[in-house]
Amino acid sequence: MVRPVAALILPGLVAGLAGCAAAAGPDPAPFTPAYGAVDVIGLGDGLVAFNLSMTGARGPQDVVAFARCQAAGFALQSDAGFARHLRTKIDEEGGIWRADAVYTISSALPRGLRTIDAEVTVADCAERGIPTV
Repeated sequence: MVRPVAALILPGLVAGLAGCAAAAGPDPAPFTPAYGAVDVIGLGDGLVAFNLSMTGARGPQDVVAFARCQAAGFALQSDAGFARHLRTKIDEEGGIWRADAVYTISSALPRGLRTIDAEVTVADCAERGIPTV
C-alpha cells in the first residue's frame, strides 16, 4: 500500500514541534516593577522634562511606558489634555533604569505622529498599574 507523502511526514513533524514547545524553558520571572521618584522640569514654551527611575523593568519599553504615563498625568493636571513625545534618553546601571524624557504639553492636539491623548493614556496606565503624576 502506498501512502501519500504527507501521511508519512506529518506525524514526525508534529512530534518534532511538540518537542520544541516542551523545550522552550521555564516561564519568565514575574514582572514586579518598582517606580521611583519623578522630577518634572518645565523648560518653557510648553516643553516639560521628566527625569525618573525604576527597578524591575523588563527592558527600555517599560521605562518609556512609565515616562509616557507621567507626561499624560501632567497634561491632565495642567488642564492641557495632550502631549507629544519629543525624545527619551534611557540608561540602566545595576538594575536601576533611568530616563530623561521630554514632551510638549498642549490643550490642542499637537502635530506629529507621537501624540498622546492624556485622558485615554492615564486610563490605560491605571489599568496597567503604572502611576501617573
